[in-house]
Amino acid sequence: MLRRLPSTLLGPLALFLMFVNTFFSVIPLYIVTLFKLIIPVPAWRKFCTQILVRIAENWIAVNNAIFHHTQHTHWDIRGLEDLTKDDWYLVNANHQTWLDIFVLQRVFNRRIPFLKFFTKQELVWFPLLGPAWWALDFPFMKRYSKEKLARHPELRGKDLETTRKMCERFKDDPVAIINFLEGTRLTPAKHEKQQSPYRNLLKPKAGGIAFVLAAMNEKIKTLLNVTIVYPDGFANFWQFLSGKTPRIIIHIEKMTIPAQFLRGDYSNDSAYREQFQAWVRALWEQKDTLIEALTNGAN
Repeated sequence: MLRRLPSTLLGPLALFLMFVNTFFSVIPLYIVTLFKLIIPVPAWRKFCTQILVRIAENWIAVNNAIFHHTQHTHWDIRGLEDLTKDDWYLVNANHQTWLDIFVLQRVFNRRIPFLKFFTKQELVWFPLLGPAWWALDFPFMKRYSKEKLARHPELRGKDLETTRKMCERFKDDPVAIINFLEGTRLTPAKHEKQQSPYRNLLKPKAGGIAFVLAAMNEKIKTLLNVTIVYPDGFANFWQFLSGKTPRIIIHIEKMTIPAQFLRGDYSNDSAYREQFQAWVRALWEQKDTLIEALTNGAN
């Protein structure tokens, strides 16, 4: 019924429904967050986190229901077999638009552990979202600039050690860490500025996932290599809400991360860094070819 509305009405309606869903999800989330903050008992905080994850998963589930009833998008999802909420995953995906976040939530919600991402320690103070990320046990990392390390060499390795200690909370509780290797959304201008050797991707930044793997101390051994394709051309979130994204292809490849990359010093070990970068480049070349094939096959 709602799908038949014109795009000028469909987009605002879908956005309004998402706002209502967010409003009624934020209230219990912040109540539980408050109790988690004021009672610093590990077992209690773990219990609160479990409740908060359920709230976040329900928020995503309702968003997905809104999409189902307002959009006529065909979801072509491949590779969901053999996924579980009882394993640790590193999720990597190409990045073209903020819609990618909602696509990944749509695909993985309640199929794998709740998606989390590493964020800068300073963002814990970000209005509204910072406390929510803290409450949901998003891992905050502390990074030092090259200039500061040059002035204070004693700080080398401290950022990784700090982040690793924060990740100790995941040693018994499975987690899914998401990382966009490109570091930013793909645009023609960025592609040209980089002189990217890939037709459909920006250059990958290998250091990010190397840092994640090292911080997780060999706990994450599985990579979910996700390729997102909008075969009918570029799609942004507003176009999607307005019913102008007829098809989305999501290809998931479950891979075992090579053992030699589960632990290493990416910053200071040149041999490790070169091997890791070569592995990432090979993944990116395969992804670029796959995007081309999926796009051409859908047209």
